[in-house]
Amino acid sequence: MKLTLPAGDFKAYLFDCDGTIADSMPLHYVAWKTVLAEWNCEFAEELFYEWGGMPVGEIISQLNQRHGLAMPFDALQRRKEELFYANLPLMKVVPEVLEHIEARHGEIPFAVVSGSTQESVRASLTALNLLDRFQTLVCAGDYKRGKPHPEPFLMAAERLEIAPEHCLVFEDGQMGIEAAMAAGMATVRIGTPMERAAARELALSGAVGNG
Repeated sequence: MKLTLPAGDFKAYLFDCDGTIADSMPLHYVAWKTVLAEWNCEFAEELFYEWGGMPVGEIISQLNQRHGLAMPFDALQRRKEELFYANLPLMKVVPEVLEHIEARHGEIPFAVVSGSTQESVRASLTALNLLDRFQTLVCAGDYKRGKPHPEPFLMAAERLEIAPEHCLVFEDGQMGIEAAMAAGMATVRIGTPMERAAARELALSGAVGNG
């Protein structure tokens, strides 16, 4: 499935990490489900994808409020990250996004703008052999207001010294899309794993039908 980019003279690409560069959302969800089960805390898959891009601490806070729990932030985040790291060898890159990374690498600067921690993003990009492609990483802890606030994307543009209107954002989460638009940036949406699989299956069936 090819990505259709909006028209524009883009001088920088800004990428979300989980679900955009790295096909890591299923691995993150498995980690969340495992650690939350220890607290009998429900986290529906639909809600998980709806909250894509939300910092880990905010997710725990929201779940505590929803379920009347007092899950400890530091311990829960540490346990969840450990479970995620254990599955890193299983992670793959999103091929539709890798195509654009490879096509423009060395021509324009790239940044990652993520709601995950710096450690998690670095671990994912290292596992995919892509860490050296990015000039800067803007992660949880770098900014005060996360997505859907535009601060993370504006911070990345400032670090790259590129005006927001010349940045193109690759995002899979609705909150990330809203944040990028609020920053005055063009966007291209990356489908969920289910959407991408369905699109590939449709393309394959079309190719077979035309054969």
